[in-house]
Amino acid sequence: MSARSGPIYEVTLTVDREVIDVFDGWLAHHVEEMLAIPGFERARVFALEDESDGRARRVTHYYLESEDQLEQYFAGPADKMRQSGIDRFGDQLSATRRVLRETDIADGAINAVEMCLNCGSVLSGQYCGNCGQRSRSRLISLWELISDAFGDLLELDSRIWRTIFPLLLKPGKLTRDYLEGRRARFMPPFRTYLVLSILFFLVLLFDPKKEFGILFEPEPEVAAESSEPDQSAEEMRAEILAELADEGVIVSQEESDVDDFEESADSSSDGKDYDTWTGPKITINGDDDDDSDCDVETGDLDLPVWLARRLTKERLIIVCERIKADSGADFLSKLIDNIPAALFVLLPLMAFVLKIMYPLSKRYYVEHLLFVVHFHAYFFLMLILMILFSRLGELIQLPETPVTIAIVAMSLYVPVYLYKALRRVYSQRHLATIPKYVFLIMAYLAGLFAIFGSVALLAAFSI
Repeated sequence: MSARSGPIYEVTLTVDREVIDVFDGWLAHHVEEMLAIPGFERARVFALEDESDGRARRVTHYYLESEDQLEQYFAGPADKMRQSGIDRFGDQLSATRRVLRETDIADGAINAVEMCLNCGSVLSGQYCGNCGQRSRSRLISLWELISDAFGDLLELDSRIWRTIFPLLLKPGKLTRDYLEGRRARFMPPFRTYLVLSILFFLVLLFDPKKEFGILFEPEPEVAAESSEPDQSAEEMRAEILAELADEGVIVSQEESDVDDFEESADSSSDGKDYDTWTGPKITINGDDDDDSDCDVETGDLDLPVWLARRLTKERLIIVCERIKADSGADFLSKLIDNIPAALFVLLPLMAFVLKIMYPLSKRYYVEHLLFVVHFHAYFFLMLILMILFSRLGELIQLPETPVTIAIVAMSLYVPVYLYKALRRVYSQRHLATIPKYVFLIMAYLAGLFAIFGSVALLAAFSI
């Protein structure tokens, strides 16, 4: 079996992503012009992954009859065909060219042909024409291995950073660009939300001093408040009273009763009244009933029937005792575990509120949902920055006052960000936006109260 031996003229074109649609239309017409040149039999166009700098790539293979036909092309219309792309797109377009040659695949010559390691197709250029994988497969450096694993994070112009910067600094711009069709340069909205929410909970639950305690100097130990930490309050009270009685500061209960009786007898014997004084009296009120803190009254609560049947007094007391048993550690853990799901439930609710607030905007429900998703992603991003800044202040021992001021300022900017985002996305005047903004804030507070109340109940009754 023999394969054709004519050369392949490969042209790799890199163009700005903003004009890719126009460029693809031009390229289709350009390929037709190339195939009209004598010697060009057919062509194949491959769309490759976008470059890290936001530029798109197209690779075109032109199959020619012979080497002579290719030489005639270089000597004749080559300059004119190249100039047509420059005239149309200027600096937005760059191109590289090379000549490839196919070899015969027969009688043991198969080893001379480079095969794609991904799909097994014969390679006729630097990219596989079937699956698009690059022909180079050997990792030549440690940096290439790292960049292959964390490419999006390490490349400053990747979609992650092109999404985070406008999300943080330009309220509503990300949503508006997405709605107007400029989407390829950014991460998908729900992916952005999920990535930032996961990062937030990782940062929140990760304590460097706890995980890498050996890297930090040990903190000075606090003097023990008691030589017997397990000693009960009643025993401590008895010891303190006994010590004060031994020192004569107070009198014990038994001595006080005897002295009162004797002094009463003496005063009555001589017919005179004497004021008696036995030293300073110390009264320590204690309640021996450990269950008093969990005494719950539910009779006055106006609850729905289905909820009242579940929130019985006995059941609430059991939950209270379980929470007290470990100082609420298990309850807090389950509460944190349920918060991501609670916030996710809040997304469609707030989108529905926006749909009600802007009935004349002619926007679909999913467009309002997109706004809420981007705002919540921003909120997670701000929380991450606040936590990191607070821990950095502790690490490098910054004064507490400027750290607190910075965190408060970041917190106060969140509602300002929401207002600016509403103005940019929905394009209404201040007079129309302000009452809707106030209503949205109230809806958020009500939604958070209801969602977190439900989460707290679920966490309490699951321990």
